[in-house]
Amino acid sequence: MPREALRAVVPLLREIGDLKRVRTAGSGASMAERSFCRSWAELMRDGDPDRIAVRACAAAVAGARLAGIDGPVLRRCGLTAGDAVAVLERSVAQHADRLDPVTAGLLVGALPDLVRDPCGTDAAPGFAAALCAQPRAGATCPGRPRLMVEPPESHGDHCWAVAVYGVLLAEPFDAAPGDVFLLGLAHHLHNAVLPDAGFTGEELLGRHLPTVLARLTRQRLADLPGALTARVEPLLALREGADAPAARAFHAADVLDRVLQVRHHARAAAFTAEQALEDLDLVHPCAVSGFHRAVLDAAETA
Repeated sequence: MPREALRAVVPLLREIGDLKRVRTAGSGASMAERSFCRSWAELMRDGDPDRIAVRACAAAVAGARLAGIDGPVLRRCGLTAGDAVAVLERSVAQHADRLDPVTAGLLVGALPDLVRDPCGTDAAPGFAAALCAQPRAGATCPGRPRLMVEPPESHGDHCWAVAVYGVLLAEPFDAAPGDVFLLGLAHHLHNAVLPDAGFTGEELLGRHLPTVLARLTRQRLADLPGALTARVEPLLALREGADAPAARAFHAADVLDRVLQVRHHARAAAFTAEQALEDLDLVHPCAVSGFHRAVLDAAETA
């Protein structure tokens, strides 16, 4: 178990996970959901899964600090391709101590691809949109009420996060990034049809569960080109164990995302104004910060 690598990368995973909650004008989908659908669209166009994996991960790491300011946005703002890449490089560099050198090199090498207009999502299979519309169950335990948190993440959010986290963990687990990425994207295909009732629902389905999951997964795999199905289907079998390198990287990414998602809701529920004012420097230094503080003092809100 690569303990040091896992401990180093967790703060970055936490920031990347916030892209599930970042939205921009012109789309009701989160940045995570948009990348999820775009990745499937690129795969449907016979894109190279290994290259798509690294490109999606590079965009996620850059977006950890830039949020919705991605390569195409920078170009529309008037930056040259070189200047846009430089901005993305500065964002990725803020996480240099969280990345192993091999992965960091792959991500930086993919950044020039990110300043071009991305392909649309029209080619994405129908299950991609369904997964983005299907809420996750949250924390459930057989025999107990569900722990409800609002707003729930979607399966598109979760599958994207697991896929991207898996790419970041591929090198420490000696796995192929493309394999882990595909497994992350596809591991909840059945939930395009099956609403999520969590572990409780799985227990109540009982002996029917394996048959239902297999049937629904086969139906969704049939929506993919034959070559892509041939690569994805054997990867899905890796979910049953943690022996193969790709399986270990995937399961590490999956469990980390589930726990980090719950911790996000816990942090959000405990948020205080002092954290924004003091820790995050909400009233930050600027030309008129003295006036800002005088206003707050006069209004007795500081």
